[in-house]
Amino acid sequence: MLSYVARRLLALIPVLLGLSLVVFLIMALVPGDPALAILGSYATPESLATLRAQMGLDRPLPVQYLVWLDNILHGDFGRSYSLNRPVLDEVGERFGATLILSSAAFALCSIWGVLAGVVCAVRQNGWVDRLVTLFVLIGISIPSFWLGLLLILLFAVRLQWLPASGMVAIYGGGDFFDRIRHLVLPATTLAVVASGVIARLTRSGMLEVLRQDYIRTARAKGAAERSVVFRHAFRAALVNIVPALGLQAGFVLGGAVYVETVFQWPGIGRMLVTAISTRDILLVQGGVLVVAASYVLFNLIADMVQHWLDPRVKT
Repeated sequence: MLSYVARRLLALIPVLLGLSLVVFLIMALVPGDPALAILGSYATPESLATLRAQMGLDRPLPVQYLVWLDNILHGDFGRSYSLNRPVLDEVGERFGATLILSSAAFALCSIWGVLAGVVCAVRQNGWVDRLVTLFVLIGISIPSFWLGLLLILLFAVRLQWLPASGMVAIYGGGDFFDRIRHLVLPATTLAVVASGVIARLTRSGMLEVLRQDYIRTARAKGAAERSVVFRHAFRAALVNIVPALGLQAGFVLGGAVYVETVFQWPGIGRMLVTAISTRDILLVQGGVLVVAASYVLFNLIADMVQHWLDPRVKT
């Protein structure tokens, strides 16, 4: 197990280097002048040239990338020009809020998706299977931002059961129950699409296992159906479900950009939208790099869990 983990950690090095290069090139090739976006259209050529020199924009792209990468490796993500504070501090604060939202959404989609997939597999081609499949297809097809707007219209505007935006109430909020109330709608919005994907993969994995000979043998020996489903079939199917859970963990983290914008959640996704509009290159690069690295890390954890469940899995 330790050798497997060591190999996977070493394999992350080129992946993270490739991610850093892609993130840098995307922001470098975006049209527009960051110095002009920061200083405004009335800036003088001298002030623009001075700011470009301070930001290192007057250097060739390979030199800019190497300097930025060297700073990243030393823990220096640069300084945000729009916020006038270190990028790492801003990303760290915003990432905490995003992690709360993503964790809640991942917990919901895992529970909903796995339970729905198991029920559909056990009741294959029945009315429950068809009804759940219909809801899954609808959930996968609906854009998350549009679903969020519908939930706000229903539960915040019409019924007034839940708050429409923010992480805490403006006046007199901030306790545990207040945060939970603000978390319900965005977490549900983010979990719907992911739960549909998990449900479909769980269903197919369970059906494959339920057709195996040892399942028929267990039933022939008189084992209870619940024991056959959860003790034998689900444990075997879990090996193939875990990688899907890892992918969806990264999906909910990346999809938080849209949901945070709709619900005004103070996370890293909302920060990236604001930073892109102000052309704050270092802030965008730092935020995207952290999100991408987290996505890779979640998949690594899922692969490690899969290898722990079945040591025969090598890749």
